[in-house]
Amino acid sequence: MAVLRAVMAWISVAVLSCLALVGYLARPFNPDNNRLLGWVLARVGRYLLGMKRPLYGAENMPKDRPTVVIANHQQNDDLFVVGDLLPPRTVTVGKSALVWTPFFGQVFWLGGNIILNRGRSQKAVAVMQATSDAINNQRKSIWIFPEGTRSRGRGLAKFKKGAFHTAIAAGAPITMVCAAEYHGKTRGLFGRREPVPVRILPPVETRGLTSDDLPELMARCHLQMSEAIAGLASASGTA
Repeated sequence: MAVLRAVMAWISVAVLSCLALVGYLARPFNPDNNRLLGWVLARVGRYLLGMKRPLYGAENMPKDRPTVVIANHQQNDDLFVVGDLLPPRTVTVGKSALVWTPFFGQVFWLGGNIILNRGRSQKAVAVMQATSDAINNQRKSIWIFPEGTRSRGRGLAKFKKGAFHTAIAAGAPITMVCAAEYHGKTRGLFGRREPVPVRILPPVETRGLTSDDLPELMARCHLQMSEAIAGLASASGTA
């Protein structure tokens, strides 16, 4: 039953992304396309997986100003865990291989999202810095997984610098989305997924910071996220 649920959830991603192509083609590169599709994919996916997602600190997500959102990246199922938490006018950052994913890759591109080549770190940093103009001039928010790869639920990995370069260059706050560690375990006869609680932390202001402040900013955010994720472990067990 658990396998069937997982298959259905990911089939729904392909089907819904295919249907969303119509809307994306009608208003290509509109960043609110991402928020609407993310909301639908996450809600439908969690329903099919039988997964609960307790949410704490929802009021901390800025709605009236652009922000750089950073979140821990564990599994492909993160789409179902946090996909409905994008603030207005949000673009996300993903590796270039995503573009070739049937249907989802095409809507990812048409959503105006940032596509990075992980093998060219210097170019990636330059792209991230350039997106600060999009934050200030186009009032876009950016969602980034600062670890750069999936942790498979093995703890918060070291952060890459791109998200923090962008936030400092734009003077935008950093909003941290912390999901409890999870491994896709199921419960009961019907194979429902284990709950995955999420906490959104208060924004960290970056106005007035320079590149000299980058190491301290990264360390502070990493510590806050690590502590929040550890604190969610008990919530995960009781949800």
